[in-house]
Amino acid sequence: MIQPKGTHRMIATAARLNSSPAAHFLTRPSPHGEEGRVRGQAAVSCKGVTKEFGANGTRTLALRGVDLEVSDGQLTLLVGPSGCGKTSLISIVAGLLNPTQGSVVVLGTDLSKLSGRQLVEFRAKNIGFVFQQYNLLPALSAAENAAVPLIITGWSRARAIARAREMLATVGLSHWADKFPSQLSGGEQQRVAIARALINEPRLLVCDEPTSALDAKSGQTVMELIKEVAVQPGRAVIVVTHDSRVYGFGDRMVEMSDGRISAGGN
Repeated sequence: MIQPKGTHRMIATAARLNSSPAAHFLTRPSPHGEEGRVRGQAAVSCKGVTKEFGANGTRTLALRGVDLEVSDGQLTLLVGPSGCGKTSLISIVAGLLNPTQGSVVVLGTDLSKLSGRQLVEFRAKNIGFVFQQYNLLPALSAAENAAVPLIITGWSRARAIARAREMLATVGLSHWADKFPSQLSGGEQQRVAIARALINEPRLLVCDEPTSALDAKSGQTVMELIKEVAVQPGRAVIVVTHDSRVYGFGDRMVEMSDGRISAGGN
């Protein structure tokens, strides 16, 4: 059998984490299934996507007709200079922003066809988002932060916290579950953010500059964890980055410039 790209990194990461009772999470198929899609089929398809901000004389065109496809089982790197539209694009893909024009199909679902409530439910079930600045709530422990998505979707607090502790063990933070963000390093906070993003077992993981504030060792660990998710059938990962240290983790690189895809879009 041909091993997927990045297998050596997966084995190294697993060796460090396999004492965790939840370490199998990162290598098991998504419980949501592939809903008839096959490995390599587009998980994300954007056609003619534009995005304008502001009004009247202050309008800014952030995206200028973007065409992009992202395949299952891959980690796609989205690169380009600051202000070229990368964050706007992934925010649209993740359902956090609406495009001004164009179509966005994610995991076989046309996002424009969903009501506001349906979009929230679709995002909660299928999409995980890792933010550049972690966005952890300072008054909550690591376990409570990781549990937030489950509590929002109706899980009891006790059940959600128990699941969050399992997820923190998966990312090597079982002994930090009761620590507050101020007591954690930048790399540890980012791993909490990854646990939070993965706790619903999303089929699409979107990461915005996940290593920009981390040292080389922490960045390596974070990317190994993200890569673990990317190689699984039925799952896909998009990582926005300026960090050339992580380029080796990508299966594919897409370049953006001035609101457009300049290379690697399809």
